[in-house]
Amino acid sequence: ARDSQQVRIGTELRAAWQMGQQGTLKVLLNQESPHTVARAMAYYRYFFQARNELVVTYRATLAELATVAARSEAAARQLGEQRAELQSQQEALLASRAEREQAIAALATNIRNKDDELQQLERDREELEQLLESIKQAIVEIELPADYKPFASRKGSMTWPVDARRNNSFGASRGLGGMRWQGINLTADEGSTVRAIHHGRVVFADWLRGSGLLLIVDHGDGYMSLYAHNQSLLKEVGEWVAPGTPVSTVGSSGGLERAALYFEIRKDGKPLDPVAWCR
Repeated sequence: ARDSQQVRIGTELRAAWQMGQQGTLKVLLNQESPHTVARAMAYYRYFFQARNELVVTYRATLAELATVAARSEAAARQLGEQRAELQSQQEALLASRAEREQAIAALATNIRNKDDELQQLERDREELEQLLESIKQAIVEIELPADYKPFASRKGSMTWPVDARRNNSFGASRGLGGMRWQGINLTADEGSTVRAIHHGRVVFADWLRGSGLLLIVDHGDGYMSLYAHNQSLLKEVGEWVAPGTPVSTVGSSGGLERAALYFEIRKDGKPLDPVAWCR
């Protein structure tokens, strides 16, 4: 539409220029009769009116086209913004999907690691139980010291083997399968002295998988105390100890992340709550 209007306006402007060259008055004076002059004047009025209307229409068309162009640019910008937003959302979705896949993979790895850890703990516990059973069968009853007091008579009055903070409750879940704590973890400075809680004889002093350097004292009547994850052992198998006798030092052997003493009390192989026996 704009191109055709441009052609028409160009034609009209050339015609107007030619008329301007001749001069309106000259054209009128060349006419031979008043009727011819009147027709010429009417023609001029019609011509210039039509030309003005054409120019006005052309300008309106230009304005409309400018408005359409502005709207088109705005729509293009909006479309570009929407496209960029969609691209950003797609990238965020892909990133979220990748993170979720990584989280799932990490969870699967963690589950496998937990399963492996649980199986290892179960093997370690089984090995400890087998050791205690073999010790129980190998113990030979010998004459006890004259000042010996039965282990059971000291319930609730024995001193903890090391001055430390208790990190768990007896029987609490270990967070792996159905395993529960059969003793107490006592966090203390590495190298702290560990002392026997009662009269007894050392029946095991060696390394055991899962327990590190382990020392076991037999107190008679089926009672035993166990001291695990030591840094060093100060007594050997067969030696007698009294309450308060240094038997080992606190360490982190056997896979602990920080120094601690793992302490158990057992009766005929069954774990007992140390809190009920020590103060």
